[in-house]
Amino acid sequence: MKVIGLTGNIASGKSVVSYFLKQLGAKVIDMDKIGKHIQECNYKGIVEKVRKEFGDSYIENGKINRKKLGNAVFSNREQLKRLNELMVPLMTEKLVEILDQYREMDVDVVVIDAAILFEAEWDRFTDEVWVVKVPEDIQLKRLKERENITTEEALMRIDAQMDIAEKIKRANVVIDNSKNLESVRLKVVELWEKLKNST
Repeated sequence: MKVIGLTGNIASGKSVVSYFLKQLGAKVIDMDKIGKHIQECNYKGIVEKVRKEFGDSYIENGKINRKKLGNAVFSNREQLKRLNELMVPLMTEKLVEILDQYREMDVDVVVIDAAILFEAEWDRFTDEVWVVKVPEDIQLKRLKERENITTEEALMRIDAQMDIAEKIKRANVVIDNSKNLESVRLKVVELWEKLKNST
Protein backbone atom coordinates (compact mmCIF):
# COMPACT_ATOMS: atom_id res chain seq x y z
CA MET A 1 0.00 0.00 0.00
CA LYS A 2 1.32 3.40 -1.02
CA VAL A 3 0.57 6.27 1.36
CA ILE A 4 0.63 9.86 0.08
CA GLY A 5 0.62 12.80 2.48
CA LEU A 6 -1.26 15.70 0.89
CA THR A 7 -0.79 19.11 2.44
CA GLY A 8 -0.74 22.82 1.70
CA ASN A 9 -1.78 25.92 3.53
CA ILE A 10 -5.32 27.19 4.04
CA ALA A 11 -7.22 27.99 0.79
CA SER A 12 -4.43 26.56 -1.38
CA GLY A 13 -6.84 24.20 -3.15
CA LYS A 14 -5.75 21.02 -1.40
CA SER A 15 -9.32 19.69 -1.41
CA VAL A 16 -9.44 19.99 -5.21
CA VAL A 17 -6.36 17.75 -5.53
CA SER A 18 -7.90 15.41 -2.97
CA TYR A 19 -11.12 15.23 -5.03
CA PHE A 20 -9.21 14.38 -8.24
CA LEU A 21 -7.24 11.66 -6.43
CA LYS A 22 -10.45 10.17 -5.07
CA GLN A 23 -11.88 10.11 -8.61
CA LEU A 24 -8.79 8.24 -9.80
CA GLY A 25 -9.33 5.55 -7.16
CA ALA A 26 -7.37 6.62 -4.09
CA LYS A 27 -8.82 6.22 -0.61
CA VAL A 28 -8.68 9.66 1.00
CA ILE A 29 -8.43 10.17 4.76
CA ASP A 30 -9.62 13.73 5.44
CA MET A 31 -8.00 14.70 8.75
CA ASP A 32 -10.23 17.79 9.07
CA LYS A 33 -13.30 15.54 9.05
CA ILE A 34 -11.70 13.24 11.61
CA GLY A 35 -10.99 16.22 13.88
CA LYS A 36 -14.57 17.41 13.49
CA HIS A 37 -15.95 13.94 14.26
CA ILE A 38 -13.77 13.67 17.40
CA GLN A 39 -15.15 16.98 18.68
CA GLU A 40 -18.76 16.28 17.74
CA CYS A 41 -18.95 12.82 19.30
CA ASN A 42 -16.92 13.92 22.36
CA TYR A 43 -14.31 11.23 21.74
CA LYS A 44 -12.36 10.47 24.93
CA GLY A 45 -13.92 13.44 26.72
CA ILE A 46 -12.50 16.09 24.37
CA VAL A 47 -15.31 18.54 25.26
CA GLU A 48 -14.25 18.59 28.93
CA LYS A 49 -10.58 18.92 27.95
CA VAL A 50 -11.38 21.93 25.76
CA ARG A 51 -13.51 23.48 28.53
CA LYS A 52 -10.67 23.03 31.02
CA GLU A 53 -8.06 24.46 28.63
CA PHE A 54 -10.00 27.32 27.01
CA GLY A 55 -12.99 28.05 29.26
CA ASP A 56 -16.79 27.68 29.25
CA SER A 57 -17.39 30.25 26.53
CA TYR A 58 -16.35 27.74 23.81
CA ILE A 59 -18.89 25.12 24.90
CA GLU A 60 -22.56 25.41 23.97
CA ASN A 61 -25.22 22.80 24.84
CA GLY A 62 -22.49 20.34 25.79
CA LYS A 63 -20.74 20.70 22.42
CA ILE A 64 -17.67 22.59 21.24
CA ASN A 65 -18.51 25.73 19.28
CA ARG A 66 -16.05 24.96 16.48
CA LYS A 67 -16.40 28.32 14.73
CA LYS A 68 -15.74 30.31 17.90
CA LEU A 69 -12.83 28.09 18.93
CA GLY A 70 -11.40 28.22 15.40
CA ASN A 71 -11.50 32.03 15.37
CA ALA A 72 -9.73 32.13 18.73
CA VAL A 73 -6.93 29.70 17.93
CA PHE A 74 -6.26 30.99 14.44
CA SER A 75 -5.51 34.44 15.82
CA ASN A 76 -3.15 33.13 18.47
CA ARG A 77 -0.29 30.70 17.75
CA GLU A 78 0.02 29.71 21.41
CA GLN A 79 -3.66 28.75 21.63
CA LEU A 80 -3.43 26.85 18.34
CA LYS A 81 -0.49 24.90 19.77
CA ARG A 82 -2.52 24.10 22.91
CA LEU A 83 -5.50 22.89 20.87
CA ASN A 84 -3.23 20.74 18.68
CA GLU A 85 -1.72 19.19 21.81
CA LEU A 86 -5.24 18.05 22.79
CA MET A 87 -6.42 17.01 19.34
CA VAL A 88 -3.41 15.51 17.53
CA PRO A 89 -2.97 12.39 19.73
CA LEU A 90 -6.67 11.52 19.30
CA MET A 91 -6.55 12.18 15.55
CA THR A 92 -3.36 10.09 15.23
CA GLU A 93 -5.10 7.21 16.99
CA LYS A 94 -7.96 7.33 14.45
CA LEU A 95 -5.54 7.70 11.54
CA VAL A 96 -3.58 4.58 12.54
CA GLU A 97 -6.85 2.60 12.87
CA ILE A 98 -7.97 3.60 9.36
CA LEU A 99 -4.54 2.91 7.81
CA ASP A 100 -4.57 -0.56 9.40
CA GLN A 101 -8.05 -1.22 7.99
CA TYR A 102 -7.00 -0.17 4.49
CA ARG A 103 -3.87 -2.33 4.74
CA GLU A 104 -6.04 -5.34 5.59
CA MET A 105 -8.34 -4.49 2.67
CA ASP A 106 -5.31 -4.46 0.34
CA VAL A 107 -5.94 -0.90 -0.83
CA ASP A 108 -3.38 0.33 -3.40
CA VAL A 109 -3.17 4.06 -2.67
CA VAL A 110 -4.18 5.98 0.44
CA VAL A 111 -4.02 9.77 0.73
CA ILE A 112 -3.71 11.50 4.12
CA ASP A 113 -5.24 14.92 3.43
CA ALA A 114 -4.03 17.23 6.22
CA ALA A 115 -3.14 20.91 6.50
CA ILE A 116 -1.04 20.11 9.60
CA LEU A 117 0.65 17.01 8.14
CA PHE A 118 4.14 18.14 9.21
CA GLU A 119 3.13 19.88 12.43
CA ALA A 120 1.35 16.72 13.63
CA GLU A 121 4.21 14.53 12.33
CA TRP A 122 1.77 12.46 10.26
CA ASP A 123 4.32 12.53 7.45
CA ARG A 124 5.97 9.62 9.30
CA PHE A 125 3.12 7.39 8.03
CA THR A 126 3.66 8.37 4.38
CA ASP A 127 5.81 7.15 1.51
CA GLU A 128 5.86 10.59 -0.09
CA VAL A 129 4.45 14.06 0.49
CA TRP A 130 2.66 16.26 -2.04
CA VAL A 131 2.32 19.98 -1.30
CA VAL A 132 -0.24 22.22 -3.02
CA LYS A 133 0.90 25.82 -3.35
CA VAL A 134 -0.70 29.03 -4.51
CA PRO A 135 0.55 32.68 -4.47
CA GLU A 136 -0.46 34.52 -1.28
CA ASP A 137 -2.63 37.10 -3.07
CA ILE A 138 -4.79 34.31 -4.58
CA GLN A 139 -4.82 32.47 -1.24
CA LEU A 140 -5.95 35.64 0.56
CA LYS A 141 -8.73 36.32 -1.95
CA ARG A 142 -10.02 32.73 -1.83
CA LEU A 143 -9.91 32.62 1.96
CA LYS A 144 -11.78 35.90 2.42
CA GLU A 145 -14.49 34.80 -0.01
CA ARG A 146 -14.79 31.29 1.39
CA GLU A 147 -14.93 32.23 5.08
CA ASN A 148 -16.48 35.69 4.62
CA ILE A 149 -13.76 37.29 6.78
CA THR A 150 -11.67 40.47 6.68
CA THR A 151 -8.17 40.76 5.22
CA GLU A 152 -6.76 41.02 8.73
CA GLU A 153 -8.54 37.85 9.89
CA ALA A 154 -7.44 36.00 6.75
CA LEU A 155 -3.80 37.04 7.24
CA MET A 156 -3.94 35.83 10.86
CA ARG A 157 -5.09 32.41 9.67
CA ILE A 158 -2.36 32.26 7.04
CA ASP A 159 0.30 33.34 9.56
CA ALA A 160 -0.85 30.75 12.10
CA GLN A 161 0.31 27.95 9.78
CA MET A 162 3.76 26.61 9.01
CA ASP A 163 5.42 28.67 6.30
CA ILE A 164 4.66 27.22 2.86
CA ALA A 165 8.36 27.50 1.89
CA GLU A 166 9.19 25.09 4.72
CA LYS A 167 6.53 22.65 3.51
CA ILE A 168 7.84 22.84 -0.06
CA LYS A 169 11.36 22.14 1.20
CA ARG A 170 10.13 18.93 2.84
CA ALA A 171 7.90 17.76 -0.03
CA ASN A 172 8.54 15.15 -2.72
CA VAL A 173 6.07 16.78 -5.11
CA VAL A 174 4.83 20.37 -5.46
CA ILE A 175 1.54 21.09 -7.24
CA ASP A 176 0.97 24.65 -8.44
CA ASN A 177 -2.69 25.59 -8.11
CA SER A 178 -2.49 29.17 -9.37
CA LYS A 179 -3.87 28.43 -12.85
CA ASN A 180 -7.11 26.70 -13.83
CA LEU A 181 -8.69 23.50 -12.56
CA GLU A 182 -7.90 21.59 -15.74
CA SER A 183 -4.14 22.20 -15.37
CA VAL A 184 -4.32 20.87 -11.79
CA ARG A 185 -6.32 17.83 -12.91
CA LEU A 186 -3.79 17.03 -15.64
CA LYS A 187 -0.91 17.35 -13.15
CA VAL A 188 -2.68 15.01 -10.71
CA VAL A 189 -3.36 12.47 -13.48
CA GLU A 190 0.33 12.59 -14.52
CA LEU A 191 1.46 12.07 -10.89
CA TRP A 192 -1.08 9.25 -10.49
CA GLU A 193 0.26 7.42 -13.54
CA LYS A 194 3.82 7.66 -12.17
CA LEU A 195 2.60 6.40 -8.83
CA LYS A 196 0.72 3.45 -10.29
CA ASN A 197 3.76 2.49 -12.36
CA SER A 198 5.94 2.47 -9.27
CA THR A 199 3.65 0.25 -7.14
